[in-house]
Parts: sequence; C-alpha cells; structure tokens
Amino acid sequence: MKPITRTAFFSNFSVALNGIVLLMFASLLAQPSLLGKPGPAPQQTQKLTASAIQLERSDPPEDLLIPEDTRVATYENVILQLTKTKKFQHVYRSGDRTAASVPDLVILRLSPQAFKAGSQKQREVTTVTGATSIKVKIQFASRDGKVLREKTVEGKVRFYGENLRATYDLAKKVAAVVNETF
Repeated sequence: MKPITRTAFFSNFSVALNGIVLLMFASLLAQPSLLGKPGPAPQQTQKLTASAIQLERSDPPEDLLIPEDTRVATYENVILQLTKTKKFQHVYRSGDRTAASVPDLVILRLSPQAFKAGSQKQREVTTVTGATSIKVKIQFASRDGKVLREKTVEGKVRFYGENLRATYDLAKKVAAVVNETF
C-alpha cells in the first residue's frame, strides 16, 4: 500500500470538513426556531399572588401506611420552608382561626400518593439500596375551593442521613414550587 501524500491528505480532509459544515447548516435549516423564526412558545404559568397561605393536613389513603413521625416531620418541614420563601406575610397552620379574616388566602393541601420506607443502615453500608421516598400531590386552592395549581413532588434520601431526611427534601421541593408559582 502506498503512503498518502500530504496534498492527498489535505484534499480528503477538506472534503470531510466541507461535508460536516454542510450537515450542520442543513440541521439549522431543519430547526426554524433557531434561526429567529417564531416556533412554539414555551408554556409559562402565570404567577399567582397572595398575602397568606394556610397548610392543611391531609390523611393518607387507607391502603398507604405512613408512620406518624414521617407525617408530622413533613408538615413541620413544609411550614418551615414556606416561611423561608418569604413569599407570604403569614403562613398559617391547619385550623388557625385568624386565617378566616385574610381576603386573599391560598390553601395548600398535601395529599400523600406513595411512601417507601428505607433503611438508614442499608444506605450507609451499600449506598445503592435502602432509599426512602415520599411522593405527594400538592394543590394550591382558593378559599372557595377553586384549584389554582396542582403538581406531584417527591422527596428522597438515597445515601446518608436519617429516613426523616426525605421529609426535608420534600419540603424543599414544595418551596421550589411555591417560588415558581408565586
């Protein structure tokens, strides 16, 4: 086999380079939104406004067993994270009578959907198994019951930490949804 000369090498290289440039240009033409032409607009949710929010406790379905300490930790962590967002003048707990006088109150309901109890010892030994997860549907509603927004959120603890760390992760994700919504 004959060795390739320098001019033959550069000739083959320039043909390959021109082919790559041509393919890139063709892919740009196939995507009109990249060339400044209007494509489908991303759907943006309108931000809601409220001066106060009330977190309602909800019981899990009968077929879903969630330990009481996990339910209480979830509630308390969500209250704490709602306060940290500073989106509301007041964060009310379920059953607080002073919330009745607030005109633009938003009610936040947490409906447990799934719970998988893990093992802290298993997580620390294997770091692959033993994860704890909590899946909750959050619902923002007005005082008259009109649903303003719904979303499913999942909190997990996968590696190190107590099982209740999943409730903290869930509360942080609820706070992120609050920041997106308000």
